[in-house]
Amino acid sequence: MTLAPCSAKSSTVALPKPVLPPITTLTLFSSLCFAVSIGLERNLSLVNTLKKFQLENKAAVVTGSGQGIGRGIAVALADVGASLVINARREKDVKETAQMVRDLGSKAIEVVGDIREIGSESIGDACIEAFGTLDIWVNNVGGTDEKRNRTLLDTPDEIFSSQLDLNLTTAFQGAKAAANRMPQGGCIINISSGAGMRGSAFTGPYAAAKAGMLNMTETLALELAEKNIRVNAVSPGPVITEAYQEMVDVNEEKAREIAASIPLGRLGTPEDIATAVVFLSSDASSWITGQNILVSGGRTHRTVQYQDEKSTDN
Repeated sequence: MTLAPCSAKSSTVALPKPVLPPITTLTLFSSLCFAVSIGLERNLSLVNTLKKFQLENKAAVVTGSGQGIGRGIAVALADVGASLVINARREKDVKETAQMVRDLGSKAIEVVGDIREIGSESIGDACIEAFGTLDIWVNNVGGTDEKRNRTLLDTPDEIFSSQLDLNLTTAFQGAKAAANRMPQGGCIINISSGAGMRGSAFTGPYAAAKAGMLNMTETLALELAEKNIRVNAVSPGPVITEAYQEMVDVNEEKAREIAASIPLGRLGTPEDIATAVVFLSSDASSWITGQNILVSGGRTHRTVQYQDEKSTDN
């Protein structure tokens, strides 16, 4: 008996394909909002921005804080809650700044003496002994030993060396003293100068030292990053202080000339520099290191050249 071949074809059952929701802008936005909401729950630092600038329970050393920019920095840090170590050569200046800090409700101790003689280590130890911590170190000591009237090649070796010692070596030693005592999250701020960012006639040793400070700032930022210690610099433009007066003979007419070279049309104040330091000292700048903030009203080497050319054209 012969079986006839089956004429029926074998059939396969097709499974339904999954239907994906269309990817729309709304879908992406909803996903983003969900991710952000999780981030907000995990990281409350995204809110309360003003609180990031507060420095309660922080202790700061400001070298050369007896007057001028250093005093402005110390007072500004105290105004946002930091305890201060005030250091300068003249006892009268130190006491005045310390009292200004206390009048704001912050604590202050006084360390009188030339930092080149008493040493940064002793200042760091005084901070730890008084406050139990050292969180902020501002290398503000600096200046020039003579009037602005000598070319670099006419500068005696001892003057050149003394300028490096005052403006660069003290900052190097201060950074070491600070880094060896700071907890994670501390910060070092170097007060440099616009002169350190370009050639500066008749202030060659000072400019060279401040340029070295800027390079050192970047190097320290890289080397201390693993300890989460941030290192930044602030470079002031023309601020008429006693130290600036020692470098440049400034009368009323000269002050107007300098102000005219500044795009924002005025000379700086210690408070202008101090607010930049407060920012760099606070959690508001927790992801900033190795940077230099030029606080100069827009005045740079190029703008000075432009102003000179403009006055010549007129």
